[in-house]
Amino acid sequence: MENFKPDVVAVEQLYSHYAHPRTAILMGHARGVILQKCAEASIEVRSFGATRIKKSITGNGRASKEQVQRTIQTILSLPRLPEPNDVADAIAAALCCANSAKSIVT
Repeated sequence: MENFKPDVVAVEQLYSHYAHPRTAILMGHARGVILQKCAEASIEVRSFGATRIKKSITGNGRASKEQVQRTIQTILSLPRLPEPNDVADAIAAALCCANSAKSIVT
């Protein structure tokens, strides 16, 4: 954050299946660190659900990980799929945030 000084940080809302409580706890810790660092730097945080992110990027709220990767590859004219798929998810969240900001402005 110090290097790039973003005005806004996009994060995906937490979702974890009840059968995997450990995953939910670990994700909550990671999210908490991100939110704390943003608060310390006075950076706005925008949170989006996975379905909204996928719909914003692919047009399908139930798109697969591979569909998201391929769409990101196409949008950004990347020579190969963004790997791992978490990278594509992060880019998709950022693009969803940018798209939502455009719709607010226009």
